[in-house]
Amino acid sequence: MGRRKRRKRREEETVELRVPSEGEVIGIIIQFLGFDRAKVKCADGYIRTCRIPGRYRKRLWMREGDIVLVVPWDFQFETRGDIVWRYTRDEVERLRAMGLIPEDLEVEY
Repeated sequence: MGRRKRRKRREEETVELRVPSEGEVIGIIIQFLGFDRAKVKCADGYIRTCRIPGRYRKRLWMREGDIVLVVPWDFQFETRGDIVWRYTRDEVERLRAMGLIPEDLEVEY
């Protein structure tokens, strides 16, 4: 982005909160493993090795402690998954108010 251009902020009202549907689970990134993989502690009690899809690799930066939405794989349900969404701080607060984030995944920003 050029130095005179400013990034536009999205309005909170226009952004719809993505809640986990059937087959999706909320988790927290606990460690990066390299090669676009991360260990995620999921709300269902499993620690999964999750893949970060190519559409998020350089566009959406993630770090340890981020709350993410994970879709477990069909054939290695307990150990593997894909990260499909990263929640912002505001979205995490809204999820916390709705009671969708379990207490063992609570992270203070």
